Amino acid sequence: MNVLIVFSYPNQEGLNYAFLQKVIKACEENPDVRSFQVLDLYQQGFDPVLVFNHQKKRRHMHKDLELQSYRDQIVWADKLVFIYPIWWGRPPAMLLGYIDQLFASNFAYRDKGGLFPEGLLKGKSAVCVSTMKGPTYYPLIWLHNAHKTLMKRELFRFVGIRNVKFFEFGNMERENGSQVKKLQKVYYYLRRIHH
Repeated sequence: MNVLIVFSYPNQEGLNYAFLQKVIKACEENPDVRSFQVLDLYQQGFDPVLVFNHQKKRRHMHKDLELQSYRDQIVWADKLVFIYPIWWGRPPAMLLGYIDQLFASNFAYRDKGGLFPEGLLKGKSAVCVSTMKGPTYYPLIWLHNAHKTLMKRELFRFVGIRNVKFFEFGNMERENGSQVKKLQKVYYYLRRIHH
């Protein structure tokens, strides 16, 4: 199993970075993980801004040479692991910009003329590890599960990824936020996971 870890947090300190370290450790210790790569969007200087004009057309995004190495990573990966905070009820703009550009038509999905497209990333699986300052159940109750709906239904299912696991951790800025316990939960899950 090849694992691509997409990390979306603007510094290499704090809890999100600690989750990244635990995921890396789990991949190193999981005998079913052949190889893994870490894509730190902020450290890489990934440009999340979409540009469309007479030279760059939306329908040609799947052939954009500047994004080829990122597409190659997704093709290579059996499992995609996303680590990010939830800000304003959704992932950071950096991650959404990555999704907008990489999960493009004729790469991640193909229109068939019907109601739903053909997902071209079938067979892959995904794990989303997200942290937030507010209570764990805030997105579920107050925001009608908007985060999971966005990621699972509007993104992953659309491109053919059916096997998706979520870790949504709230109250992470409190001293009694059980950070160590949450870190261990993610670590043990990924250390034992099969594709």
